[in-house]
Amino acid sequence: MYKILPYSYNQAKKLNVIIKPSMKKDKKIDVYDLNNNYLLSIGSINHYDYPYYIEIKGKSHADKRRSLYKKRFEKTRHIKNTPSYYADKILW
Repeated sequence: MYKILPYSYNQAKKLNVIIKPSMKKDKKIDVYDLNNNYLLSIGSINHYDYPYYIEIKGKSHADKRRSLYKKRFEKTRHIKNTPSYYADKILW
């Protein structure tokens, strides 16, 4: 099971959503509204994210990976209430 780090909890709080470890075996996080209604799942369990890169390789490396992620998902990460949007805001 994926361990959600404080960075992601803080990011979710800014978006007024609740996050919990995903019940789906291939996802990291389930996102819920403030009434605890399920919205969607984000993050492939097979890939690292910004908080884990910081923990494993340091902030400099994490910042490089973040930049690459944001370029890769430039077209979809701005569309609100989509998995790409929440992954960008919570995991990156």
